[in-house]
Amino acid sequence: MRIRNDARIEYELVRATEAAAIAAGRLVGRGDKNAIDGAAVDAMRAFLGDVDIAGMVVIGEGEKDEAPMLYIGEYVGTHDGPALDVAVDPIDGTTLASRGGAGAIAVVAAARRGSLFHTHVAYMDKIVTGPAGRGVIDLDRPLRENIRALARALDRPVGDITVALLDRDRNADYLSQCRDVGARVHIFGDGDVARGVMAALPDHHRIDMLAGIGGAPEGVVTAVAVKALGGEMQGRLWPRDEHERKLAIDEGLDPNRLLDLDRLCAADDGIFAATGVTDGDFLGGVRYGRGCAYTQSLIVSTITHSVRTLETRHVLEPAIEFEGVYLRGTSARAPSVLTTATRGGVGAGERSGGTS
Repeated sequence: MRIRNDARIEYELVRATEAAAIAAGRLVGRGDKNAIDGAAVDAMRAFLGDVDIAGMVVIGEGEKDEAPMLYIGEYVGTHDGPALDVAVDPIDGTTLASRGGAGAIAVVAAARRGSLFHTHVAYMDKIVTGPAGRGVIDLDRPLRENIRALARALDRPVGDITVALLDRDRNADYLSQCRDVGARVHIFGDGDVARGVMAALPDHHRIDMLAGIGGAPEGVVTAVAVKALGGEMQGRLWPRDEHERKLAIDEGLDPNRLLDLDRLCAADDGIFAATGVTDGDFLGGVRYGRGCAYTQSLIVSTITHSVRTLETRHVLEPAIEFEGVYLRGTSARAPSVLTTATRGGVGAGERSGGTS
């Protein structure tokens, strides 16, 4: 089943990430990651309720008894539209944003119901590249061999290949392999969704490959974008202990099995939307003016076969209330809808037209 060809869904999803980013942006650098996450969750949930889909959250803020909203199994949308799996990360890089660090984003991904991989195991070993890596990389091989293979496919010297690695002790061997083979290394502290999408973008040369052990939910969110971009991705669960190994087995999963891109995202159609919260290599962060806010977002969609960058000015009208929802952690009410988009797309009130 294909998602119906309705570009409104793309813009409705990106409005949810924009709302989350604007709400969270007010709290950047204040050191309270719970408040910043709560503000993003409230705003994103309110906007997702108006999207014309029958959505079910498969990756979210936790189990029903752990999260008041956007919990796993929660239904979102108007239920007047396609049945979709919805994966949300209201703030990818919560700690970054709370400290005022670079690269935090708000993310939503969606694909047909039942198509997204899900597990309660926290971590996943993964490798991501752009289209040149299809049929070339193999997670069962050492990273140094995958780097050489990708360099050959791109017809570039190994020394020109940049590999993004999450700065954790568990990735120390991968860092050594990158250095041994002579590849460039991009070390980052949080936010592997952004780096994975950057690696998959065929015309983005800051990062050629994401490798290493990071979050499993973030891996699935990334897989939706990679699939839509025609890139390559493989993963494998990385249980931290025997309890998590047993957890995977109880879920009917083999912890040692290689997960190809079709296993991570079985659908051919999907939508990925992200908005910058703080400035980073991937997206610019939220900026505030007098009575307005400015955001930069990315939409990757197979519905319209497009990759759109939206730079949007939002008129903020504090007197407007939506769904009676107020943002946790701030006295400000939710922002009103976007008004203009100056690059890559059009505003919410101008849904027709636009280029990819």
